[in-house]
Order: sequence, then C-alpha cells, then structure tokens
Amino acid sequence: MDNKTIRLAIQSKGRLNEDSLRLLKDAGIDVDDAKRKFLGKAADFPLEVLYLRDDDIPGVVEDGAADIGIVGFNEVAETGAQVEILRKLGFGKCRISLAIPKAVDYTGLDWFQGKSIATSYPSVLQGFLSRRGISAEIRVIKGSVEIAPAAGIADAIFDVVSSGGTLVSNGLREVEIVLESEAVLIVRKDLPAGKKSLLDSILFRFDAIGESRGKKYILMNIPNDRLSEAFALLPSMRSPTVMPLAAHGWSSVHSVVSEKSLWETVERLKAIGAEGILILNVDKVID
Repeated sequence: MDNKTIRLAIQSKGRLNEDSLRLLKDAGIDVDDAKRKFLGKAADFPLEVLYLRDDDIPGVVEDGAADIGIVGFNEVAETGAQVEILRKLGFGKCRISLAIPKAVDYTGLDWFQGKSIATSYPSVLQGFLSRRGISAEIRVIKGSVEIAPAAGIADAIFDVVSSGGTLVSNGLREVEIVLESEAVLIVRKDLPAGKKSLLDSILFRFDAIGESRGKKYILMNIPNDRLSEAFALLPSMRSPTVMPLAAHGWSSVHSVVSEKSLWETVERLKAIGAEGILILNVDKVID
C-alpha cells in the first residue's frame, strides 16, 4: 500500500456492508465487491477496500493496516481503539441497551445490583455500571445473547437493539438505553501526509451526499406580487432562484426544502397562489 492509494476497511457482510458499498457508489467510487475476496479495488478512484468482521475494523485502522474505516460507533467504543471519528454517516443506527425478562418487575438501575448480565460488549457495559456504582457479573457471550435469560445463563442481557423485535420474540423488554450508535467514518491517527488529499476528496463526496439527505428540489409558478411571501416559506441554501415567465406578472421559483416540512410548505405555497408545483429528488448537494 503506497501513498497513492488509500485503504478503507468495511464490514464483510450484512447491512453495514451493503450501506457502505452504496455510499461509495453514490460517491462515484465503484468497488469490486465479490463476496469471496478479502481485498477489493475501486476501478475509478485510488482506493482499496478491506473486508473484515466489524469488531476487527477499529483495531486494523488503529494499527495502520487500513487508513480509514466504516464501522458502527458501538464497535469503536467497545474496542477503545485510538482512532479519530471523522463523520457520522447517517445509517446503521441502533442502540445498545439493557434488557430483562418482560415478567420481571423492574425498579430501576439498582435492580442490576448483584445480577448477572450476558453481553458481547463487556467494556462498554463495565464502564456504564462503574459510573453508576452498580456491581454485577458480566458474562461474555459471542452470538445469540438474547437467549441467555431463558437458558438460565444470565439474569439480563446487554445487546444491540434496532427495532426491538428480537427482544420481544425472546420474552425480553428493553429497560435502559446505554449507548446510541450509527455508522461512522474513522481514520488512523498517523495518516501519511501523502494520503490527506485522497481523504479530503472522499470527505467532500460523502458530505455532498449527506447534505442531500432529507431534501427535495421544488419548482413552481407564482404571481410576482406574492414572491416575498414565497421567499419567507422557502429557506433555501442561499436564496431561491427566480426566473420570469412569458406570462406577464408571473415567475418561476426554484428552491430546496426539507422533506420533513415538504407538504406543509406546499400547502402554504398553494394558499398564496403558487401553481404547477413540481417536486424532484436531490441527488447531491455541493456547497
């Protein structure tokens, strides 16, 4: 690996693998993602992709075998790897929570005093318990942590929760959220200076994709005497684009709006006379 190529570590399979490859593709970086390959290369960018287990990624980036990595924040927290978190990426969102059998009467964190807790995240759990003054037995399990209470292995579990469906199907309920997590982009502390420009290019592309999320492009025709009211409803990136129409007294207005407030904005625009409203997806936003 030389200074003309940057190496990225990502999860070898699963949802985070798919989302990471999709992000790269959206950034114009197509990677050979053949499932049996350990190392892939981009055809149109000086980047190599190392496919690893998620819990190996922080350490591999820390020791320099990879320059950057995409991994869940929960894995960075658990390993304690000395890496820099550059960006939250907006996907792979989950939480690590304490859960107990649903029939148990939960009275608060003191319930865990003297109990046994099964987990794949002993470091995060121990830190949390120590800060709260709770003494509990931590039983490390790799795999199906959620079966531990029913199997008599532990009184409770500490595990990743997304929808909560797995907990319910195993007769458990979530009682304490300890850590919120999502995919993050990490970088080694001693990144060679020659790779800094490659990292900057990747960040530029990722940021453009991130800025486009949750936004819609809106076009409409509106009477000129209502333009000031329309501007008040359209908090665009700098200011709306206004172009005169052939029809006297009318203009076409273009802007970018938040998807969350889209329909409320459209209703208000129609109320002040906007017509022919067209809404488009935003692919990239570059400031």
